[in-house]
Amino acid sequence: MEIRKVQMTGGSSYVLSLPKGWIRERNIQKNDPLGVVSQADGTLLITPNLYYDSTARTKEFGLKDYPDPTTLLRSLIGAYIAGYTTIKITSAGRIPPKVRMVVRKFTQMTIGQEVSEETDNSIVLKDILNPTEMPFENTIRRMYVIVKGMHEDALNALEQGRRDLAEDVVARDTDVDRLHWLVHRQFSLIVENPSLSLKMEITPAVAATYYQISRIIERVGDHTVLIAEAAMTLIEKGVDRALIIKLTELSEFSLVIFNKSIQSIYSGNIPGANRIISEVEEMGPKYHSLADSIRKMRVPEAVAVTQITQSLHRITEYSSDIAEILINRMVSQ
Repeated sequence: MEIRKVQMTGGSSYVLSLPKGWIRERNIQKNDPLGVVSQADGTLLITPNLYYDSTARTKEFGLKDYPDPTTLLRSLIGAYIAGYTTIKITSAGRIPPKVRMVVRKFTQMTIGQEVSEETDNSIVLKDILNPTEMPFENTIRRMYVIVKGMHEDALNALEQGRRDLAEDVVARDTDVDRLHWLVHRQFSLIVENPSLSLKMEITPAVAATYYQISRIIERVGDHTVLIAEAAMTLIEKGVDRALIIKLTELSEFSLVIFNKSIQSIYSGNIPGANRIISEVEEMGPKYHSLADSIRKMRVPEAVAVTQITQSLHRITEYSSDIAEILINRMVSQ
């Protein structure tokens, strides 16, 4: 850290000189404007980046380093989450069809990524989404609505014997992943460019909280998929009606707690968050109450019922985690 003394000129103006090396590295000239941002922690951010576009970054992938299209897809998703605004894929020869299919799949899996240029040996993807147009709060709400519907339909599918409904629950998880990656990307952009948080009207600390919550909701979505897949097994093999009723009761409690945890985010109610944690702790033994029934089942059915029970339990625990995150955030304010 460099230490510089504040000077006073004209009796009322305070002046602080800037490091010469920093000025030269960024080719800043006399009379060039600089952005000065007052941070929540009391520090000042000085930046030559006055507009979001000035933070544009490019990532290039050479196909010689990615012989397997699956590894290329993972890297494309990684570049998207890291906040790169331009992604370029190059090849010494003609890009094979399987790679072009991966690129199409990537644009369908993400939000705001479009092919801007395409030749025989290169593909350029551009980010067309302005981060300020997708507030964190809106994205979290959308994730919640989707996952809530998945949770409801996963057990409805078992109750009604509808395999098609269970399959639809599994398909909807892709939408949850897309939204979670968007939250992760926007959080990465704020970390990379703190001045962006002002344009998005959110502090980096709150952005980090939303990212944590988004990750938890995404995991809840994963567990609803496991419930739906187990439900398909039970629909095929058959299961006792009394057991379905017990599973439905556990599912309803799990969903109520999940709803309460999300509502607590927006209410900022610490006592309510503490009640959620207590309810989850008290409910724990009930998830083990089906053990006797499970022991009497054949293996496929027993595995499926165990999976549903464990996933419902994990969802309530994730809801408790959301409540803890809220408490930590409110206490720190």
